Amino acid sequence: MFSDDADLPVMGGCLCNQVSFRVRGPMRPVVNCHCQMCRRTSGHHGAATAAPRDSIDIEGEVRWYKSSESARRGFCPVCGSNLFWDGGGANLSIFAGTLDKPTGLQTAWHIFVADKGDYYEIADDLRQFDHADDGPPAAE
Repeated sequence: MFSDDADLPVMGGCLCNQVSFRVRGPMRPVVNCHCQMCRRTSGHHGAATAAPRDSIDIEGEVRWYKSSESARRGFCPVCGSNLFWDGGGANLSIFAGTLDKPTGLQTAWHIFVADKGDYYEIADDLRQFDHADDGPPAAE
């Protein structure tokens, strides 16, 4: 499921450059999340990759907001850039738009399609799942 890109590390950061990070290992393909929380924090839908948390080096202050009983979201306290989604476990999700190019990533599928906004259609041919638990298994 994770890329094996030879162009690592990949760099990223927030809009005001107060938070920067480096990913030293493989990253999961990008997943588009259409849940209400991602739509509200991003202004549309969330697009995130993930990497083993021990392969991500973060510089600067990240402010964490507990968005649910099982997850928190990390953002820059200065400019408000939405940087991370943390559901616990070995991996940390990284919002794809915060990564510097080239990333070597591709978008793989959509989750929480049942919750998507009514003002847009999903026009690509990627797999769609009504909920997150409906998505591909971790080994994919």
